[in-house]
Amino acid sequence: MKPPWKIAACLRLSACLLAVFAFVCEAHAHNPSKSYLSLTCDTNGISGQWDIPLADLQSAVPLDSNHDGFVSWEELRAGFGGVTTYALAHLTLTADGQTAVLRVTGNEPAIEDFADGSYIRLSFAVENVPRPKSLTVNYRLFFDINTLHRGMLRLECDGKTQTAIFTPGHGTQQFEIGAASPGRQFLVFLREGVWHIWTGYDHILFLLALLLPSVLRREAGQWRGVDGFRPAFVNIIKIVTAFTVAHSLTLSLATLQIVRLPSRVTESAIAASVMLAAANNLRPLIRERGWMVAFAFGLIHGFGFANALSDLGLVHGTLALTLLGFNLGVEAGQLVIVCLFLPAAFALRNTRFYQKPLLRFGSVLIILVAGTWMMERIFNFKLLPF
Repeated sequence: MKPPWKIAACLRLSACLLAVFAFVCEAHAHNPSKSYLSLTCDTNGISGQWDIPLADLQSAVPLDSNHDGFVSWEELRAGFGGVTTYALAHLTLTADGQTAVLRVTGNEPAIEDFADGSYIRLSFAVENVPRPKSLTVNYRLFFDINTLHRGMLRLECDGKTQTAIFTPGHGTQQFEIGAASPGRQFLVFLREGVWHIWTGYDHILFLLALLLPSVLRREAGQWRGVDGFRPAFVNIIKIVTAFTVAHSLTLSLATLQIVRLPSRVTESAIAASVMLAAANNLRPLIRERGWMVAFAFGLIHGFGFANALSDLGLVHGTLALTLLGFNLGVEAGQLVIVCLFLPAAFALRNTRFYQKPLLRFGSVLIILVAGTWMMERIFNFKLLPF
């Protein structure tokens, strides 16, 4: 019979792995998605532009009338009225306490291509609303069918820009026109960084691939448990720090438009990095220097993090604060995963269960999933539901 502390360690490690599985199951039911809402306030009133992902719209508004799996231009034109009705029913603007009337401008749909797919663009005017002092935005698009959807807002007035992110728990937000709030924006993107790492299952699997051998050392072709907690803790600190430094560097370079990579290349390379990190657990080419792997592949993951911010249209006046908040959120999300994983992994490090089935099977499973992602992203097809 296992000692009670080992049983507790197994339970903690199982809880950590179940948490990861829960993220994947959530992604199975709901894919992360974003829409982009831009509001401009000037002497003529308020106008808006709303870019909505076409893939999500097909779940809410029947556009594929002949059920061939493809929405043609004719089908999109025929369903445009339903799209506008659905969208405007899920957005309410209140200016100085009075509910505004939104009117779509243009009778033809417009399609825009973003890094993550095609979007339909709606342009609208806010009728009979002079320049308000405060504006309340109630955003509800897709929240009833996709809990991972995010509404990205950009509000411009008097040369000042405010940004916000709408979630199912933060669907209503109020803004003082022309008065940007740096502290509020910092908290918004801090929360977004945490959300991004927790729902970014490729980043989570990469982190787990690096963490699995962090409590082990390689001797005579075999994995052995480290002698004490300190070596394991120091090893993990090196891994997390190297990953943080690397992705912060490329995230900053990409967001500042100094270096950019195509989204398809970036996402394929991220999948490859996950697969290679897990393969290193089976045939270690880089031994006991996981921080080197974390740094090298962290550079690639930074470009992936940049894709989460690229289409929001951030301005230089708020860029530094946004980057800081998002980065700190990513690190906070990582630390939660590490704190769940490390104590249980350390307690089980000398068991046959950890050194063989868990390390090997877990790494093989990560390789299979990441390899499938890589093929999907290279050849532009969909096999896995997440």
